[in-house]
Amino acid sequence: MTDVLRAGRLRIPLSELTWRFDTPGGPGGQHANRAATRAVVTFTVADSPSLDDAARARLLARVGPVVTATAADARSQAANRRLALDRLTSALAEAMHEPRKRRPTKPGRSAKARRVDTKKRRGELKRTRGRVRPDD
Repeated sequence: MTDVLRAGRLRIPLSELTWRFDTPGGPGGQHANRAATRAVVTFTVADSPSLDDAARARLLARVGPVVTATAADARSQAANRRLALDRLTSALAEAMHEPRKRRPTKPGRSAKARRVDTKKRRGELKRTRGRVRPDD
């Protein structure tokens, strides 16, 4: 493992993360009841010195002052640590993601002409429908 968590453009030292290990819930017998394999990792956004003001403001707005990730999928604590760290990384990267701004566009001249032409053809088709008059 490296000593820095990389999530998008964020670089967070692992020393800023808080770990807690519990016994996982649910069935599993003696191993699940006694082994503290469930990993909970916490990152405090508000107190982090490694974040600049813009990143801190964005994270506070999108995920709040504390981000927590939990993993109890595997039987080993090491595997659950990796899973929890991956989940925290994903949550932070998703919160930092800025969607591209939509650039408004207008239809071109030929697209407008095609649209009007289609409307005219459709209207003409509907006009030709109707009752058939018997010949007198």
